Amino acid sequence: MLIPEVGKLISEGRTVTMTVRGRSMRPFIEDGRDKVILAKADNLRVGDVVLAKTLEKSYVIHRLTKIDSETGDCILRGDGNLDMEHCNRQDILAKVTDILRKKKEKRYSLSGPTWRIYSWLWMRMRPVRRYLLAIYRRLP
Repeated sequence: MLIPEVGKLISEGRTVTMTVRGRSMRPFIEDGRDKVILAKADNLRVGDVVLAKTLEKSYVIHRLTKIDSETGDCILRGDGNLDMEHCNRQDILAKVTDILRKKKEKRYSLSGPTWRIYSWLWMRMRPVRRYLLAIYRRLP
């Protein structure tokens, strides 16, 4: 019930801050620790992190890995997931613009160079991600 209301606020031009639940965006966005700032999903490109309703009718905050410009079909994948989800362009409710990290709420812009470099590297490490995530899960 909450997510459709978030979508409504964003469509009105507002931004929304939400605490993240779930582990699918590990290691960059952590369950219960981080918050995301959501805004209108304008000018989407591969690598953006979005809030979307998948074809399976669930809502996810995942990375956009492919956009078919002709059909509007999109492929999403959580940074901590090996599987992908599908959605239509019109089912993308918002784009994550910033992450508020930990209790200090240090702000990281997803359009900044640090995040773009992390994203670029992580997307290209897909063949070894499984092993990196297994190691990460064992860290304290």
